Amino acid sequence: MSVLFKSTIHHLEHLAGTRYLLVPNEIVEKLGGSFSVRLWCTVNEKVKWQCGLVALGTGDAYISINAQRIKQLKAKEGESLTVALEIDDSEYGLEVPEELKELLDQDDEGNRRFNLLVAGKRRFIIRHITAVKSSQLRIERAVTLIENLKRLPAGKESFKEILGK
Repeated sequence: MSVLFKSTIHHLEHLAGTRYLLVPNEIVEKLGGSFSVRLWCTVNEKVKWQCGLVALGTGDAYISINAQRIKQLKAKEGESLTVALEIDDSEYGLEVPEELKELLDQDDEGNRRFNLLVAGKRRFIIRHITAVKSSQLRIERAVTLIENLKRLPAGKESFKEILGK
């Protein structure tokens, strides 16, 4: 199921000027009324990414859009855009890098601990690994994060500790 609607780029001053796409309440309802749903967002049939809804407190929601995506769209704040949202039924809500998949296949304890994390912390690890282009650096980050995770008490992991800081 795909939900199509028009939206505009706005920004939130209190979140360091975060740019976002407004998702009206009626669209949130069409998607099941839940803010915990993971989605594929496609804008102007050009740029597609995995995302989630963040509540604005009025029944409306937003989806963050970074500067790189805005640049790819050649869009400006306030400009009308066509947005298509589809439910993302992937396991983690993000594409898992091959380097992390391979490590989790080989490390039973690392895999167990990774899958005990709440979904947001799993996505944090995935994003941190995919943030670098070099496969070697992705391997090194994956090993470091999973080793840090295994040293921490289960259920008490913080983002800072997972990073080893």
